[in-house]
This record gives sequence, structure tokens and C-alpha cells, in this order.
Amino acid sequence: MTELSLQIRTEQPIDSEAIERLHERAFGPGRFARTASRLREGVPHLLDLSFTAMVGTLLVGSVRLTPVMAGDEPALVLGPLTVEPAFESRGIGAALMRRSLEAAKAKGHTLVLLVGDEPYYSRFGFKRIPPQHLQLPGPVNPGRFLALELEEGALARAKGLVSTIFDMSQ
Repeated sequence: MTELSLQIRTEQPIDSEAIERLHERAFGPGRFARTASRLREGVPHLLDLSFTAMVGTLLVGSVRLTPVMAGDEPALVLGPLTVEPAFESRGIGAALMRRSLEAAKAKGHTLVLLVGDEPYYSRFGFKRIPPQHLQLPGPVNPGRFLALELEEGALARAKGLVSTIFDMSQ
């Protein structure tokens, strides 16, 4: 098999429709019912911290970071991380993860949260959030609620309910 000519680039506004179609293919209609999806609802993700994977002109992957409050601590929620099913297991998701986390750290962000598979995300430094330390606004398997400190001590400062910045202004 030949090597992919993969380009990771910052998400552009014109990518939105292709990304939504990718999410639909990868996650199906049930994606909107998930707690992590509901947390991001109505809140714009940060384009400068969100990236796409391109093979030629074909968008084959996407990762987004959305600002939230983790109690009184500013944080980011990572997701969805999506790779076109036909392009899975080729390192595209890992490349997107590394790029988004490097960009978040470079811009001074201190904490990234996500709901996902610990065996996959632990290789990037994500760890389970201690029980009752943070709560999402809906049901989630506590073994899938993970955090990555980009600054030591950020998770210790984050206690309570995770909410969107949009929710905080109401």
C-alpha cells in the first residue's frame, strides 16, 4: 500500500459542511444525544485550535476544541475527533490529536477534557478524572471522562460542573 500524502491544516469556515457529513458517517444520528455533544451545542469551537486532515482535496479527518468552564477553571473540550471510516488505523487521528494539543498548549490553555476510550487517549497523556471531581451536565460513564493537564495543577483547580461559556452568561 502506498503512503498517504496527508496534510493537517487549521479548520477553515468552508470545511463546516464536509465535517458535518463526516460526523454523520462516523457517528450516525445518535451523536446528538451524547452528553459531550450536548455540551458543545450552540457554542462555537475555536477555529485556531481545530484541525482537518486532507488527502489531496478530500477531507478525511477533523478534531475540534471548544471552550468550557470546569467549575471556575477555563478548559477545553476535545471532540469530536473523527476520521473517515475508510482511512482509519493510519495514524490520522493521532496526528490530529498531537496538532490540536500542541496548539492549545502554545496558546496558553491549561486543561483539556474529553469523553472517550481511555486506552486510546492515554497515549496522549489523558487520565481518568477522579470520581466526583468534575461533573458533566448529563450522564456519562465515569471511566470515559478524561483530562489532560497542559499546565500542572490545572485539574486540581477545576472542581464542580463543566458548563459552556455560553451557559455562564445566561
